[in-house]
Amino acid sequence: MKNTPFTDVHVALGAKMHEFAGYNMPIEYSGIIDEHTTVCNGVGVFDVSHMGEFWVKGPNALAFIQNITSNDASVLTIGKAQYTCFPNEEGGIVDDLLVYYFEPEKYMLVVNASNIEKDWDWCVKHNSVGAELENSSDKIAQLAIQGPKAKDVLQKLTPVDLSSIPYYSFTTGEFAGCKDVIISNTGYTGAGGFELYFYPEDAMTIWNAIFEAGKPEGIKPIGLGARDTLRLEMGFCLYGNDLSDTTSPIEAGLGWITKFTEGKDFPNRAELERQKREGVSRKLCAFELQERGIPRHGYEIVDREGNKIGEVTSGTMSPILKKGIGMGYINIEHAKMGSEIYIRIRNKDIKALVVKPPFRK
Repeated sequence: MKNTPFTDVHVALGAKMHEFAGYNMPIEYSGIIDEHTTVCNGVGVFDVSHMGEFWVKGPNALAFIQNITSNDASVLTIGKAQYTCFPNEEGGIVDDLLVYYFEPEKYMLVVNASNIEKDWDWCVKHNSVGAELENSSDKIAQLAIQGPKAKDVLQKLTPVDLSSIPYYSFTTGEFAGCKDVIISNTGYTGAGGFELYFYPEDAMTIWNAIFEAGKPEGIKPIGLGARDTLRLEMGFCLYGNDLSDTTSPIEAGLGWITKFTEGKDFPNRAELERQKREGVSRKLCAFELQERGIPRHGYEIVDREGNKIGEVTSGTMSPILKKGIGMGYINIEHAKMGSEIYIRIRNKDIKALVVKPPFRK
């Protein structure tokens, strides 16, 4: 397994460690519920150094991004980030990712850890315009500091005015005495906060400074378990669960990041245009259980008569709502808001309602 610059710290802190995307990662420290509520009410720190980062540079950088991603990167201004995906030729998704616009002819793509090699090969294969590509995944570390108290903690450590960085924006500046730290506001928890990208050699300086500055606010390290429950309470998709090579962005409710702008020639554009125009046969929906039970990935979704109408892609017991919540692909006739569906849990059909995320308001 690969390590991040913080692996030894996680082990020393007694984290429950497990392999994730080829990395030895912390799943939990004090427990998922405690860590989840810490982020919702205070501040927590996630090691997300396993994520992948690709630089795209040169005069054809934008043309490359326009021809490989679903969203319209031409609308980005410097210092802005954009959520998007790589469509594949079969109508599915290679990965979902973020595009950061640094300066003319310079972008950074942030991809999922489990897809770094696949995404890199995809980018190289589809680089028909000769953009300069660089895989810097092993040269960049990342921490996500999330929660309503995150800004106050981080502001003690940087001259950058964090209030001037709106959602889906970023800047580069000094942090904890380290230069060239990317400070980004693109959180995956719905609780506010920032992500820091930095050189691995600055990792422990930054980690120690954050935890010292956060002591009065009760800062805690947070594992991937709570990261999953937090993103699910917001209805945010996870690649490998809610998105895959066989789920189209239109089915996944990602029509808003699928732009058919003139000149954009991403893979399978014609089919996705048809889906947007004519509709799809299934749709990714959020649901809340109306009875006791915990939905899990792969569980069947059935109608009142017990006929299969879909499958759960993500599910958990919501630490905030104290009820089972989840997402899954459901036949379109059962996908309307308020529709009554049933989740088959250990051969028992548990009633649920289709709802509009986020679950945590």
